[in-house]
This record gives sequence, structure tokens and C-alpha cells, in this order.
Amino acid sequence: MAPTTETLTAERILEATEEVLRRHGPAKATVVDVARALGVSHGSVYRHFRTKAALRGAVIKRWLDRTSVSLAGIAADEDRTPETRLRDWLAALFEAKRRKAGDDPELFATYMVLTREAGSVVDEHIADLTGQLTGIIEAGAASGAFAGDPAAQARAVFQATGRFHDPAYFTEWERPEADGDFVALVELLLRGLRTEG
Repeated sequence: MAPTTETLTAERILEATEEVLRRHGPAKATVVDVARALGVSHGSVYRHFRTKAALRGAVIKRWLDRTSVSLAGIAADEDRTPETRLRDWLAALFEAKRRKAGDDPELFATYMVLTREAGSVVDEHIADLTGQLTGIIEAGAASGAFAGDPAAQARAVFQATGRFHDPAYFTEWERPEADGDFVALVELLLRGLRTEG
């Protein structure tokens, strides 16, 4: 491929890496493949990402951050009651994960493999999400709607709803009863948050 005249940025490399992963899967996608797709030397890619693992970790972080950013807006929306925010936040998380699995199943399968390699990136994502939940539950406690320890409750809510956002359960997300099960669980959790204390 002819050399590119565009400035090579980390974002361009991540976009190209995602496309290479989509085409070749994680086992066959290499830094050389990414460089070839960009029309640059693999050394140019390594100047932005020192290792293949760093590049893959950055791709995973970018993918997970898309969800985190959209959820952060809901978590911070003080025009909604804490109950509504919690309900909407959980529904948006479920929908985002379901959409990722359904819209691009090949890339989703690739990310499932890569997230096993990128434990710290996934741990940071989970910490961000539980932090958002903690903020929502703290707002509920401040308004008198919820009682208890917001951080512990946020972890419990996140773990209890795992079936609706943990990629290990993606085959269940399209079952006819999934939406009803989700609504029932969220209502149960909200009752628990209201009555604890």
C-alpha cells in the first residue's frame, strides 16, 4: 500500500485496528496488518503503542468507553429523580450491550476474546460504571428516596444485574422473556433500595 499523507494519530490507529480485528479476528490480526491498512510501517504504529498488548488494551478501552460516556450523561442528569436515573441507566446499559452483540457479532466475539486479555482495562471500566451507580444512589440517599451504603449498594446492583450486561450472557439477551425479566429485576432492586435501613 502507498504511504499515507494523513497525520498518523492514535485515533486513526485504533480505528484501523478495529477494522483489522473485524476482518481477521484476534488470533490473526497483527500490528503489521494494522500498519499495512494504514499505509505506514509497523514502527510508526509502535511509536504510538509500545506493544501489541498496549494497542489491544487501547482498542478495548475505546470500545468500553463508548458505553461509559453515554451512561455518564444519564447518571449526571439531575432533572430526573434518582429512581428514574437508576432505571434509565440500567436500561441504557442493557441496551448498549445488547446492541453491541447484535449489530456486529463478529466484532463482539473478537472483543470477548480481547477482554479476557485486558483485565485491568475491564476492571477500570467496571469501577467507572459502579462509580456512576454510586453517584445515582448517593443522590437517592440525599433526597431520602434510598437508604443504606451507596457504594455497597452500587456494587450489589451491578452484580445483581450482570445477566443483562455481562457479555458472558449475550445469548440470553434476545430471548423473548429477557425484557420482562429485566424490568422485574430492576423493580425488585428499587424496592430494596427504598426499604433498606
